[in-house]
Order: sequence, then structure tokens, then C-alpha cells
Amino acid sequence: QVQVAESGGGLVQAGGSLRLSCAASGTIRSIYYMGWYRQAPGDQRELVANVNSGGGTTSADSVKGRFTIFRNNTRNTVYLQMNSLKPEDTAVYTCNVKGISHFSSPFDSWGRGTQVTVSS
Repeated sequence: QVQVAESGGGLVQAGGSLRLSCAASGTIRSIYYMGWYRQAPGDQRELVANVNSGGGTTSADSVKGRFTIFRNNTRNTVYLQMNSLKPEDTAVYTCNVKGISHFSSPFDSWGRGTQVTVSS
């Protein structure tokens, strides 16, 4: 079983910064996908940014130039550096990790989410 734990959320003023962390643990053989999603009240969950096994990244148009996703493979951790935050960034941010366990079974694990609130 692979567990995912997010941290780093909080309350910040517009224009400020936060760094979110997502750590995966358990019987991990390899990870081929790590991504950050967010969901605001009344809205659907959307992809914010992700990184694949080759290190390639994708980010939503709404956060390009402001958010950066990067990973630490040794720690099985992915980070989301959030700069120039806007009130519309307010949401619950959730981490998703996909890979192969030591038992050669694929996994698709989600964290419980961390709240990011940006005040105007």
C-alpha cells in the first residue's frame, strides 16, 4: 500500500508564496507520475501541474509563470512552489502519485489534501 501525505498549505495574502510538499511512502518500486490538483468549493477538480518519470512537467495555463513543480526522487517527494498567489488560487490542493509497487502491482494513490487560502 502506498500512502500520500501533503503539507504546506495555509493562509497567505495575494502576491505571497507557499510551497506545498507531497511525500509518498510504502512499498514503492517506482513512480512514474506525480501531480498536483486543486478543487474550490462548487468547482470540479482540475490539474494544476504534474511531473512524469522522465522529469517532464505540465502545468495549467492559469498558473504558468507563477507555479513550479519539482521532485526529489530520493525522498519520493514532489513539491509545488506557488508564487504571486491570487485569490482565485484558493482551493484544496491534492496530490496524486502513480507507479509500481514492489509487488509489481500498479498503484494510484491520492492524499487527503491541504487547504490553500489566498486573501485579497
